[in-house]
Amino acid sequence: MTDDTLRSVELTRIGPTRFKATNARGGETFFGTGGEDPDFTPVELLLAAIAGCSALDVEAITHKRTSSTTFDVHAEGHKVRDADGNHLTGLRLSFDVDFPEGPDGDAARDRVQAAIEMSRDRLCTVSRTVQLGAGITYETVSR
Repeated sequence: MTDDTLRSVELTRIGPTRFKATNARGGETFFGTGGEDPDFTPVELLLAAIAGCSALDVEAITHKRTSSTTFDVHAEGHKVRDADGNHLTGLRLSFDVDFPEGPDGDAARDRVQAAIEMSRDRLCTVSRTVQLGAGITYETVSR
């Protein structure tokens, strides 16, 4: 029996401060602490996940009218350490989306803001999880 709601990744250490994440479909990405290697940091991966989730939502909604000619999303936040520990503040996404001239492009342009709001308020699982503050259970498995 499978659980359609379960999402998972496996992490494997591949070197000092470097890890490989593998999803159930065999996709891989790499991350570490930054510095000299080009790998994303976990914070950068979180920003990419928020931006990517919303970008996919907005594209799915606007693409029903026409394909964009430009679709870029900038994600940012400030990493702070305060009484609550380490966390990000001021999370912000900026969408730069253009469409071709004409009625289809106009229809898509008219939907961009509503699509962004739907992603923010209801559709994007990643940003909704951050906004709602889901708890995380940490477990130790000893060998």
